[in-house]
Amino acid sequence: MFEKDRFIESCIKAAAEGQDAMREVMAAAVSDSGAVMDVLGPPEHAGITPLYRSPELTIINFVWAPYMCLMPHNHQMFAVIGIYSGREDNIFWRRTTTRIEAVQARTLGSGEVALLDRDIIHSVLNPIGKMTCALHVYGGDFFAPPEARSAWDHETLVEGPFDIDKVKSIFRDAELRSRVTHQGGVRQRRLPGAGSAWPPQSCQTRYA
Repeated sequence: MFEKDRFIESCIKAAAEGQDAMREVMAAAVSDSGAVMDVLGPPEHAGITPLYRSPELTIINFVWAPYMCLMPHNHQMFAVIGIYSGREDNIFWRRTTTRIEAVQARTLGSGEVALLDRDIIHSVLNPIGKMTCALHVYGGDFFAPPEARSAWDHETLVEGPFDIDKVKSIFRDAELRSRVTHQGGVRQRRLPGAGSAWPPQSCQTRYA
């Protein structure tokens, strides 16, 4: 059975033992996805909720809005991701002379775990029409990293600074857009031939 305080304590201990130990802790936690949901509660809003934060470790409950995309970015610290509801599609990127290029993709479903090295660049898509929930553990202070992080523009793939406030606004806007789209879809189903395309074309193109 998942217990939040015990999970945090196990992560703190695993941080001193290495990334593989952290992955094992995460795998054990999300193996009972229903128990995690029972403790953390059904998602009401998309966003980033810290469960624990220190200079050495950050634990976050991520809730992704339906069909939302997050631009390519790095962490400058290792990360362990565990999905306990929904699906998370990751595209992994590498630097070129001037930009980045996609090199690999991985999809994660409920109960699955991924370990990301500190230098990984990835972008994230929630490909389904409901919120996706995930536990993320970072090997440092996610909100105040010792090394500056980068993010890459979705369209141009040009590098810029990572802005946590901008990321939070992306989550808020994605939830609002999803709610508006859903409400519009309900109205449109009453009209013959009505429909809407979702996710946006930019997301469809990046993740094709």
